[in-house]
Order: sequence, then structure tokens, then C-alpha cells
Amino acid sequence: MRIGQLAQRTGVDTQTIRFYERQGLLPPPEREDNGYRTYKADHADKLLFIRRCRSFGMSLEEIGVLQSYQEQPQQPCVAVNELLDRHIAQVRAQIASLHALENQLVTLRGCCDNERQSLDCGILSGLLGGDKPLS
Repeated sequence: MRIGQLAQRTGVDTQTIRFYERQGLLPPPEREDNGYRTYKADHADKLLFIRRCRSFGMSLEEIGVLQSYQEQPQQPCVAVNELLDRHIAQVRAQIASLHALENQLVTLRGCCDNERQSLDCGILSGLLGGDKPLS
């Protein structure tokens, strides 16, 4: 199949497919005499794996590591578990950071009662405070 067909089949943009090829996450396809790329079902499978990993917020480096374990299935999956544990910890840290951001925004929103002119807006004044913590 050609790149457009692969893109349609997997829901991944053609530029993204080429990017994954350049990053080494997707093996280079065979080329026809006219230079067109020819992809196989294996490319679609690998691309769907990459897409699924990306939907979990995994980095390209993490995906590459996971692919290396797929290519060497005799290895114990302890390292895969550790990789996922590290990723879970990163997600939890992001969640905590987003909660802190939400609290700061709620505090900032509480600085204005809608009855003022923007000259006296508590939110704009709070944003000018820059380094001052809002909590």
C-alpha cells in the first residue's frame, strides 16, 4: 500500500508517518521503481502501536525502548514494567502540577467581582504581581 492508504488505514497523517520513519520508529518502506514508498501490513501494525503509545503520552524515546522489547521477545518484561512505572509517576506529577495551576487560577478569579472597570480589575492586577504567589 502507498503512504496515503497507510495514513487512511491508521488515522495518522502522512507527514507524521514520514517523521516516524526519520526517527527510526517506523522501518523504511520498500521503494517502487518510480520512487513511491510501498508499505506492508507490518507497517500499519507498528504505526498503530506508536499511535496507541502516543495516546498514553509516551515520548518517542519510550516508544523506541518498548519497540526494542517487542523485537526481542525473549527478554524479561521487568524493564517494561519499570518504564511504565516511571511514566505513571510523570503523569501523576503532571496531574499535581495541573491541580496547583487550577488552584492559582481559582484564586486569581476570586480577585474580581465583575462590577469593576478593567482599570480596577483584580485579575489584571494579580497578573501584574508576577512573582507573588496567589495562594
